[in-house]
Amino acid sequence: MQRSVAQSRYLMVAVDLARRVTKGEFEEGQLLSGRSLLASQYNVSPETIRRAMCLLAEMDVVEVKPQSGTIVKSAENAGKYVRFFEKDTDVRASYDHIRELLQDLQSLGKELMENVDAFAERRISLSAVNSPFPNYEIPVPDDSGILGKSIGEIKFWGRTGCTIVGIIRGDSTILSPGPYAEFMKGDVMVVVGEPESVERAARYVQMRESVDV
Repeated sequence: MQRSVAQSRYLMVAVDLARRVTKGEFEEGQLLSGRSLLASQYNVSPETIRRAMCLLAEMDVVEVKPQSGTIVKSAENAGKYVRFFEKDTDVRASYDHIRELLQDLQSLGKELMENVDAFAERRISLSAVNSPFPNYEIPVPDDSGILGKSIGEIKFWGRTGCTIVGIIRGDSTILSPGPYAEFMKGDVMVVVGEPESVERAARYVQMRESVDV
């Protein structure tokens, strides 16, 4: 539950900033306020602001320039991201609720949990077909062949067509993991790609045999 709360804060900040861009409160080319000031405005930590900015940068809404700050890049992309988020929220909320219920009903067993996870992932995939920036969460099974291997070793993009933009690990999220990031039990990878590529990635992650490198 702590992960969902922490995650929702930076997502909410990112969406609100995108909305402000679409309304013209922040114009393209404008330098946004520093992390500390934004953190004070939203009553969150500077780290939460950093996560929100990284997410918006992934969506091409802003551009983060080292030692210069964060620049508004595209009002059009901001609008697209807001529309995607609003469309996807109901499905994701339903998925999170199902997960919580299943965790309380451990007697139903691991097999039922995996089946519901697969169902939820496909619902999210179908709901985001027309979204320009579809984000998908793919849980890594405990017996997956990619465990202990890095993103570079498994040649993930070449084999699936998806790009890994984050890895959720416990209560934290690793944004923009590099090619040397290795997968561990309990990881949930966050990917961007076309629906058919996401389905291919989900099947690839579920392979139990050792992944050739």
